[in-house]
Amino acid sequence: MTVPFTDIQKNAAITLIKLALEEDLQQAGDLTCQALIDQSDQAEIQIVARQHGILAGSPITSLIFSELDPAVVCTHHLSDGDTLEPGSVVTTCAGPLASILTGERTVLNFMTHLCGVASLTARYVEAVAGTNATILDTRKTLPGWRVLEKYAVAAGGGTNHRMGLYDGVLIKDNHLAGWASRASQPSIAAAIQQARASVNGQKPIEVEVDTLDQLADALQAHPEIVLLDNMSPEIMKQAIELRNATSPTTLLEASGGITLESLRSVAETGVERISVGALTHSVISLDLGFDWKRRT
Repeated sequence: MTVPFTDIQKNAAITLIKLALEEDLQQAGDLTCQALIDQSDQAEIQIVARQHGILAGSPITSLIFSELDPAVVCTHHLSDGDTLEPGSVVTTCAGPLASILTGERTVLNFMTHLCGVASLTARYVEAVAGTNATILDTRKTLPGWRVLEKYAVAAGGGTNHRMGLYDGVLIKDNHLAGWASRASQPSIAAAIQQARASVNGQKPIEVEVDTLDQLADALQAHPEIVLLDNMSPEIMKQAIELRNATSPTTLLEASGGITLESLRSVAETGVERISVGALTHSVISLDLGFDWKRRT
């Protein structure tokens, strides 16, 4: 699906681009181009897909060359979220040959990774088609890359979970263990109520459970979301019955070791949300390449 590349993504990309170019060029610059390429040489290249997938990160190409050499002009032929086939032309870049060659690997590093995230997400989204389930990402992202990786998830048709620790409460088992020793009423429901009061009801409250007894406890406080951790589809169905009877507005989210092979059976239980860490932590890059169009 088409997604907007806003200033949030742009600023995150520029920070990473500066770091990427610095680690590649240092003070000496591109020694190979300096040795072999005449500074007056001009070229035009196309970024071309080598395999089926979903496009994500296309605007980053322009940002990279704007930082490296504004004389390189990029024309984008497709939008993020579009489907790629082998041979699809994503972008055309024209300008100084040396600058294009210097930026090639940086461009492909960004593009192939983000397209890989979007493409894998699209496979998960397709696998739950016709069910009530939404595919979500997690915080299992490369440090510094979260904004862009979550953008790529959205380009693939997925939904973003909380961006970080700052924009939502997710009470996990270690939080409960650390809190219980000082709590006068160490129940999951009490922890939810305390968390809700702490954020003045302004942020959603989610809590992780791994048994039906814990779920029953949590539902007494009517959290916005309960994460069902590593439950079997059979237990999830019982969890949905319990939720429907106790707190029907609470959403149920399945998580923990869910693969493409097991995904459909999880979605068919009726859970509303399925969070998948693999969307960002186990991605295979999509194959893209630079193809010459002309050289002058």
